Amino acid sequence: MSSESRPERQSEKGRQSESATAPASASVSASEAGGGADRSGTDRASSAAPDSAAPETPAYADRCYRSPAALAGGVLLLLLAVWLGTDALLNGTNRTRLTALAGLLLFVPLVVAFTLRPAVYANPQRMRVRNPFRTITAPWGAVESVQSGYSSEFVADGTKYQLWSIPVSLRARKRASRQAERAERNVSKGSGPARPVGLFGLGGVPGGADDGTETRAPSDQAIDELRALAQDNGESDAAQGRVVVRWAYEIAVPALAGGISLAVVLATA
Repeated sequence: MSSESRPERQSEKGRQSESATAPASASVSASEAGGGADRSGTDRASSAAPDSAAPETPAYADRCYRSPAALAGGVLLLLLAVWLGTDALLNGTNRTRLTALAGLLLFVPLVVAFTLRPAVYANPQRMRVRNPFRTITAPWGAVESVQSGYSSEFVADGTKYQLWSIPVSLRARKRASRQAERAERNVSKGSGPARPVGLFGLGGVPGGADDGTETRAPSDQAIDELRALAQDNGESDAAQGRVVVRWAYEIAVPALAGGISLAVVLATA
């Protein structure tokens, strides 16, 4: 009896010790799980921290002002020059070929300079004006005025520069003035402003929707936008600096070489 009771007591003591150690191991595993959860939460917070940072200000492309009529005319002139020059090179004599090459070397750069090259690029920091033979970069802090009379121009650091890509059209200005006067008369009579109808929108009938916009010539609208940019950003730190002028040697050098070559060919005729 005594020998059988001893193993039973020992087995009971073993079960008691296992039950006593089970909560401790459970608490340890729970603490480890909690620590892992805390660490994972910290890792997630640290990884999410850069994403929650304030986004940078988006950068927008510069406003570009060009003359559609000049672009169309330039393309047509270049096509004509290629056609005539190719015909002279293929069917002409040696002297005719030399004259055609010299003429193309002079004519093509000049056409590109006065039709395709002129452009005005503007952003909140500066205005970059690409004229036929020069490129003027003017920060708004250096721009004193932007104006449009018989030509579009601006004054920066006491020097006046032309805006070749924004030509002034007196016909467009008169047409815009007539449309504004017609709209005022329609409003005074109790009807809406003129609504364009007919072929290509020509003509007009009263009763159109009033969008509250003032009728302006395209060149005057472009000058108003540039003037507004100069007034709004002239005092900012990013818009300070001096005017930089760069000559367009890629246009002047080929044109000068073509002119000299054409003069030599004609002089030796």
